[in-house]
Amino acid sequence: MDFTTTLASIFNILAQATNDSGVMNWLTEKYIAGGIFMHPILASFIIGLGFCFERVYTLTKAHTNTKKFIVEIKKALDKGGVDAAKKVCENTRGPVASVFYAGLLRYDEGLDAAEKAIVAYGGIEMGFLERGLIWISTFITIAPMLGFTGTVQGMIEAFDSIKEAAQISPAIVADGIAVALLTTLFGLVVAMILQVFYNYFISRIDRLVGEMEQSSIELIDALYELKTKKK
Repeated sequence: MDFTTTLASIFNILAQATNDSGVMNWLTEKYIAGGIFMHPILASFIIGLGFCFERVYTLTKAHTNTKKFIVEIKKALDKGGVDAAKKVCENTRGPVASVFYAGLLRYDEGLDAAEKAIVAYGGIEMGFLERGLIWISTFITIAPMLGFTGTVQGMIEAFDSIKEAAQISPAIVADGIAVALLTTLFGLVVAMILQVFYNYFISRIDRLVGEMEQSSIELIDALYELKTKKK
């Protein structure tokens, strides 16, 4: 059983499970008709979705109620000092808590050291948030290119069919062009779906980075007030 036959069987099983055999049969038919370039396009879609689901999970875990967290940190600093604030950070998930914890660890070395630690660790956390996006972007670019390549191959085959028939038949031309354009269609659809995910991730990361920067300023101010009170 070759790869195409296996995928056709999977589509048929999904069609029976969802009671939507018309759509699934159409997809199966067009997938098989699209030729060999449909396989890498499908692989790009599956792998790209894998990275998307991983980013959704990571960014969901990274979400924190920043305003509430800052209030808790300030209360901890007022009541128990830096050690109490560290415990709050340890019990809170997300990049903001990690950045705060890095700054609090350097508090004894001075405010400048704490601020440098916050900036440095903020860059590290931003790298973690953006990890995997380059691969999603790669598949967004590759899928349409594979589609266009499949279209070129299909057009060549269509002209070969015309040459063999020794005549320009509307049926030969129409069928050949229709098959040739299928890879472009599927490649563009894959790219559009992954692009929506990519833009969503960028907006989420920008918002998280903005929250980190704003909250870091408030932490430095709170540490400055704490140091002033001790004096």
